[in-house]
Amino acid sequence: MLEVADILRAVGTAYRARFAASMLPSHLRAMSDIVLCRTSALGGHITKCDRCGETEYSYHSCRNRHCPKCHRDQTERWLEAWRSRLLSCPYFLLTFTLPEELRAVARAHQKVVYGALIRSAASALQKLAADPRYLGARPGMIAVLHTWRRDMRYHPHVHILVSAGGLDRDDGRWVPSRNPAFLLPGRALSVIFRAKVRDALLAADLVRGIRTRTWRRRWVVHCQHAGTGEKVLDYLGRYVYRIAIANSRLESFDGEQVVFRYRDRRSGEMKRCRIDAIEFTRRFLQHVLPRSFVKVRSYGLYSASSRPSLEHARRTLTQPAQSSTPELERASPLASASNDSGQEQSHELVRRKCPHCGVGRMHIVADLLPTPSTNAHPVIRAPP
Repeated sequence: MLEVADILRAVGTAYRARFAASMLPSHLRAMSDIVLCRTSALGGHITKCDRCGETEYSYHSCRNRHCPKCHRDQTERWLEAWRSRLLSCPYFLLTFTLPEELRAVARAHQKVVYGALIRSAASALQKLAADPRYLGARPGMIAVLHTWRRDMRYHPHVHILVSAGGLDRDDGRWVPSRNPAFLLPGRALSVIFRAKVRDALLAADLVRGIRTRTWRRRWVVHCQHAGTGEKVLDYLGRYVYRIAIANSRLESFDGEQVVFRYRDRRSGEMKRCRIDAIEFTRRFLQHVLPRSFVKVRSYGLYSASSRPSLEHARRTLTQPAQSSTPELERASPLASASNDSGQEQSHELVRRKCPHCGVGRMHIVADLLPTPSTNAHPVIRAPP
C-alpha cells in the first residue's frame, strides 16, 4: 500500500533543499521520523510461533504523533477512556473557525495563536452556557484542534463536543438544554469568540497589519446536534494522534504527482485531488504542530479539577458509576495527545496468535539492533 513515507522518501531531499531556510525543527523531525518508521533503522524484534515455527521480522514504530502508521493502540485507549467519561445525555458539536485574514499570523506564530483559538472558543461557550437565559449551568466540554480541510489545505478550527446540559452552580442539580434542537445562539458565540481572540492577539502583540474589518465581520461558529456524542468522539479520535490524511486515502504516486481522494463536505461526493509531490509535502507539513503543544483539552465538568462534579452529574443523571478513574490515569487523553513520542504498546510484546497456523502464539526470540541511517535520509533531531 502506498504510504506518506514513500512520498517523503522520494521528495524529502529536494523539499529540504528548497525550503531549508524556513523549515521548522518540528517539520524536520516529523519528516525524518515518518521516513524511518518501521524500518530497520529503528531496530525491532524477531518473533517465532511456538507451534509451527513461523518467523516474523517486526520493526519499531517512530512514535511521532503526526505519523499515519503509529498510535493505533493509543487511539483505541483514548476513545475507550473518553467513552467511559461521557454522560448519559444528548450532545452538541460546535465548530469555531479562524477567519482567513488571521491564517498567516497563525502559521507564523502557531503555539500562541492555536492556544488562543482553543481557549477563546471554550471561554465563549462557557460564558454563554452560564447565562440563565440559555442554560445557566456548567456543561462538560472536549475541545480538539484541527488545522486542515479534507483536501489538506490550511484551515485552523476547533471542534468542541459539549453536553446538552450541565450542573447548576448553586444547587448542583442537572439543568438540561431547554430545546432538544438548540443549545446556544451562534451569532452571540461568534461575537464573544471574536473578541476573546482579538484580546489574546493584542496581548501577544500580533495584531499589526490585520485589517480593521476582520474584527467587524461575523466569524463562523457552527452548531449541530451530536446525539449521544459517541460518533463525534470516533471522528475526533481519528486525528488525535495523526494529522490531515491517512495512508488509505492515497491512490497513486508516479514520482512527481500524488493522487489522493477526499469527500466533499457540501455535496458528500467522493473527489480526487492530483497535486505535485512537493506541494503534497508542503500541505502535509503545515499541519505538524509545535513540540509539546496540547491539541486536545477538556473544560467544565470534564476538566481535571472537576472529577467530583462529574461523578455528581453522573449520579444525578442516574447513570451507573464508571470504575474508569485508574484507566484514565494510566492513559490520560490530555497527556497522550500532547506527547510527540507517546509510548505506543508494542504489538510484538503481545503474545498474539500466529497468522500462519492460527493456533500457536508468537514469542520474541531475538532483538534487531537499529541500523545506521543512509546519507540520503539522515536522522534529523530537533534542538533541545
